[in-house]
Amino acid sequence: MKNQKDRVPLEHYKAKFAALDPADVSRRCMVAFTREDGLFSLTVLGQTLRVRWPVFSLTPVDASRCPGALYGAAARILIIRYLIGGSCVPSTGRFLSYRELPWGEVYARNFDARCVRRLAVTFGARLVEFSMAARYLAGTGVGSGDAAAELPFLPELRIRLILRAGDEEFPPNAQFLFSDNAALAFSAEDLAVVGDIVVSALKETVSLQRSASHREEFR
Repeated sequence: MKNQKDRVPLEHYKAKFAALDPADVSRRCMVAFTREDGLFSLTVLGQTLRVRWPVFSLTPVDASRCPGALYGAAARILIIRYLIGGSCVPSTGRFLSYRELPWGEVYARNFDARCVRRLAVTFGARLVEFSMAARYLAGTGVGSGDAAAELPFLPELRIRLILRAGDEEFPPNAQFLFSDNAALAFSAEDLAVVGDIVVSALKETVSLQRSASHREEFR
């Protein structure tokens, strides 16, 4: 899958964003908006992010605790596209694989290579670190595989990550499951970016936790 939105500069989306009615965005995406400050407030993986309107910017409330993946270049385009065209509705409680989403069969191979295999390779032999990083990002444990967590990418949109460590015969493998409202919030391409961002944030969180532990040792 060629990610079409990567060809579109952020400036293109900024112009569309500036023309939005922030009250409509707030209702449609279920995000708080403070008109006095011109700020939307989003919670992504447990981290509070601020989006300024009408001149778009994306910043974390606490950059020292927030993985850079949540406000980097890919995240900026993902979030602005969500605010322009996404919708947040309550989930029914069902979780679906990427392949089970309306357009998932077409793009499943790309998503597997881009997100699922990356998760397995990164954390298949680091299950404890995965679980600790997931908790840091507001995740909760679920009883599947050798390690699994449910993460709130957005408060109403949840992702379950399931890891199996593998053995001498089989390599580690992983699974992504999305709450069944995901397709209304993000396109197929954007959900692949969501997967990328989640894995990157988990990796960064491991580094943040190691650094904090290292500092603690030398106090």
